[in-house]
Amino acid sequence: MEARTAAKASPRVLIVLVLVAIAALILDQGSKYLVVTTLKPDEVVPVLGDLLQFQFVKNPGAAFSIGNAYTWIFSILASAVTVFIVWFARRIRSLGWAIVFGLLLGGVLGNLTDRLFREPGFGIGHVVDFLRIPLLPAIFNIADTAIVVSMGLFLILTLRGVGLDGSRPVRADDDGAELEESPATRPGENS
Repeated sequence: MEARTAAKASPRVLIVLVLVAIAALILDQGSKYLVVTTLKPDEVVPVLGDLLQFQFVKNPGAAFSIGNAYTWIFSILASAVTVFIVWFARRIRSLGWAIVFGLLLGGVLGNLTDRLFREPGFGIGHVVDFLRIPLLPAIFNIADTAIVVSMGLFLILTLRGVGLDGSRPVRADDDGAELEESPATRPGENS
């Protein structure tokens, strides 16, 4: 019974995951609303000179407009990722991992919302992209940014050895003495 209880996420961690996802979704959809209502398609507006520009495009595909004829498949995949994150969330007990999955969920939901509710129709809608950095070969949006940031945090947490419960492997020095105590052995401390 104790092992089953230990696998559940704390309410605080779930709240962080949900709030991060909602914030990413609101920022994404709010920025897209402003772009759609104020910019003309393909209009370029310098924001930070040549470093950052707004350019309103409708993207029927994935990154770099790949797979334009398969928009409906991206809708199904995004729906599956959303269901997986919601199902998986109960296993997360680390604030760091809650932020990772919250950003991923918010980003996926942002682009899925476009695919479900924008023209040309349900499940095949075009994603609104508008952030253009001339050094990069793509135009993207806040949802894409949330997904990329979540993957960066994923790599950092993974490389640091932080588990979903916030624990890290215990290291020993050459004499066998512990150098770092695992947070899993210290109640109430999560990454």
